[in-house]
Amino acid sequence: MASPTLFTPFTVGTLELANRIVIAPMCQYSAEDGRMTDWHVMHLGNLALSGAALLIIEATAVLPEGRISSADVGLWSDETEEAIGRTLESVRRWSRMPIAIQLAHAGRKASCDVPWRGGKQFAPDHPNGWQTVSASALPYDKGWSTPTALDAEGLARVRDAFAAAARRAARLGIDGVQIHGAHGYLLHQFLSPLSNRRDDEYGGSLENRMRFPLEVFDAVRAAFPAERSVSVRVSATDWAAGGCDIESTVAFARALEKRGCDTIHVSSGGLTPQQQPPLGPNYQVPLARAVKDATSMAVVAVGLITEFEQAEAIVSTGDADLIALARAVLFNPRWPWHAAAHLGARIRVPNQYLRSQPQQHPGLFEPAE
Repeated sequence: MASPTLFTPFTVGTLELANRIVIAPMCQYSAEDGRMTDWHVMHLGNLALSGAALLIIEATAVLPEGRISSADVGLWSDETEEAIGRTLESVRRWSRMPIAIQLAHAGRKASCDVPWRGGKQFAPDHPNGWQTVSASALPYDKGWSTPTALDAEGLARVRDAFAAAARRAARLGIDGVQIHGAHGYLLHQFLSPLSNRRDDEYGGSLENRMRFPLEVFDAVRAAFPAERSVSVRVSATDWAAGGCDIESTVAFARALEKRGCDTIHVSSGGLTPQQQPPLGPNYQVPLARAVKDATSMAVVAVGLITEFEQAEAIVSTGDADLIALARAVLFNPRWPWHAAAHLGARIRVPNQYLRSQPQQHPGLFEPAE
């Protein structure tokens, strides 16, 4: 039987991936003053033993005011860098899985409570809140704070913070940087005409709305070692009238590719409460396919990918080069093991777990060394 495509190697730039399974960045809301805690050692350590090809660290704020909540991870200071370093030291001791990090700024969707307490936005004068910023002074929804529109100084501060965080990530030996341009956060707020009503060179036409996200990409690409991967996560459509659509996303993807972006993660939505996504298995896969058909970058599909044959079909038909798992791998941290068993592939596991190989799947496990 031919090897399933899901378990064939793939190369992104100089990064060699053992298979086509990526663990998407997932916020844990468990940091202290931006610093990772023991929770992250357990969480990332668990996922680093999953058998996936790449682990991406959760949305990591480049500035304190760029956090979604006061419990978000950051990478803006020596203290936050040291905390990530301690976590990575523990994880890397037992796993050879490549690790990337998503750098982010939440913009007008910042200053919120943690999800399990409702996720409501705090006012700027709340002890766990602050003044938010955005492309324009437009709140996310009724009852949300009005953000401050970034001026030239603010734009430079955010751009420089992304670059500084990329340099810190490089010092930490992180294999790749993903820039968060999706889900209604700051860079997406510049891209969408629903949130960007500027009348300067950063607003109006699609070319102008792309300008600041592309400047951030250029700054990160220049700051991060040339031999290491820089990718971008996008929301390919806002699922709302007058917002971003697949055509504008394809144009953005082509501009990124010209600047040296090697991978694009195609998600959707998050910009407006008025969105109406057609939720269901594979609902974002056609968006990934459209970007793949228009560029030569590696494309990652994500969103309600839960079944083994579903994931195999996405990569074997060429809809995407890789698939990303989020909630599915939280629910089942050994999802790649079970996928390999189901599809008849082999997978590398820690030596300490070799004896767990089921009798009905002989040859499933490869030793880590």
